[in-house]
Amino acid sequence: MTFTQRTAHLKPEGAYQVLARANQLEAAGRDIVHFEIGQPDYPTFENVSQAGIEAIRTGKTRYTPPAGMPSLREVLAEDSGKRRGIEIHSDEVVVSPGGKPNLFFPTLALVEPGDEVIYPNPGFPTYEAMIKVAGGVPVPVPLLEQNQFSFDLDIFDGLINKRTKMIILNSPSNPTGGVIPATDLEHIAAKAQEIDCWVMTDELYTRIVYDGLEAPSIASLPGMRGRTIIVDGFSKTYSMTGWRLGYGIMPKSLAERVDLLLTHSVGSTAHFTQFAGLEAITGPQGRVDEMVAEYQRRRNVIVDGLNQIPGFTCQKPQGAFYVFPNIAGTGMGSTELANFILEKAGVALLPGNSFGEYGEGYLRLSYANSIENIYKGLERIRAAIQEI
Repeated sequence: MTFTQRTAHLKPEGAYQVLARANQLEAAGRDIVHFEIGQPDYPTFENVSQAGIEAIRTGKTRYTPPAGMPSLREVLAEDSGKRRGIEIHSDEVVVSPGGKPNLFFPTLALVEPGDEVIYPNPGFPTYEAMIKVAGGVPVPVPLLEQNQFSFDLDIFDGLINKRTKMIILNSPSNPTGGVIPATDLEHIAAKAQEIDCWVMTDELYTRIVYDGLEAPSIASLPGMRGRTIIVDGFSKTYSMTGWRLGYGIMPKSLAERVDLLLTHSVGSTAHFTQFAGLEAITGPQGRVDEMVAEYQRRRNVIVDGLNQIPGFTCQKPQGAFYVFPNIAGTGMGSTELANFILEKAGVALLPGNSFGEYGEGYLRLSYANSIENIYKGLERIRAAIQEI
């Protein structure tokens, strides 16, 4: 069967491939420790779940406007603006089933065939996929360990040019956990304004930061509101991955275009899911703080443990819930070592090159797992590595 060129490059996300193999091993009786999936191990907060259940009970199971319920858009505009120190209007907010439509659809609305799009590498695989589907030219900028996995600005300056239509940022980062510092954002913003291009900033992990740090938004900088697309959602902050609820914040004219793309694709986000999101934003936030504090404790345990394994060195991530250890000292490639650890040690994790070519020489582990399982996984990895 022959498929179109726009889909020829698509491939599965590495996390789902590794999960499938891990499930096969579990079905055969193996005990597997799961570090591969970027999903909170917490259940959805009780007040949020109850709001969704009550919405179903009371008939909130109908179509909504494609861009989302007005009440939810208003609350999101107020909350997002307050957190970033900017003014956001509800007609600049687009609610979507998960965050990915607000990655894909603005890209489809703005990027013409041949336009260049700068994006982080290693980075979320959807970035490269959506650029190519739009007919754009992916231009990766390496995230280097010596820069705490922020953009290499010298390389960035050499790549940005008059053909650059968009710059994609992700802070805190999946897979590295790095946070782009304010000085780097200022540099990127100046370049974006100089050549008059768009910036898409994926801020899905913006509230999961540690050690009193904050993850600044480029949208807060002077001159950037009118050229920035903020992508955020509920999956990580409120442990709502399966609810499929995200949102984008962008200039009103672009929001209207994305609304049309939603109209002709998914129609609208589930009605009752939006009521759960309304409760998540307006309800108590203490559980978020508790969850982040626990993630920080887990981060410290896994980083300390990885740095005791021969051939591994691991920076302490500033946000998200991933570690990205350097495994050059093992003498093995990322894919080879990830497969070995799964088959030999029963620990599922991801090779760094599943996030792009500059991820080679690293592994990604999610510590959205219990302390007990983190210790178990570390001990298994240590034992397997000692054999080689």
